Amino acid sequence: MTTRYFVTYSGVKLPFNLVNELREDEVNNRNTFFKGYYDEAGRLTGFDKLAYGDIELAHRYTWHDNGKLASAEITDIDGDTKMLVFDA
Repeated sequence: MTTRYFVTYSGVKLPFNLVNELREDEVNNRNTFFKGYYDEAGRLTGFDKLAYGDIELAHRYTWHDNGKLASAEITDIDGDTKMLVFDA
């Protein structure tokens, strides 16, 4: 797994598209950023939105063999989790 850092995301469809990549040393100067997790194939497997050191939002993704999104587990700031499942 590879971890990368971003300023924000674009789009409204899942999976989110993390944009404006940051170097790891740039994260220390930011109050809010996204920490993205990528598999060996370069697919986004999840991210955490961090604000002042706390996780405000977390997404975890799984993928079908055909490359389409299989599921999205979304946890909000209150710790409430929603699971969405998608057909191949």
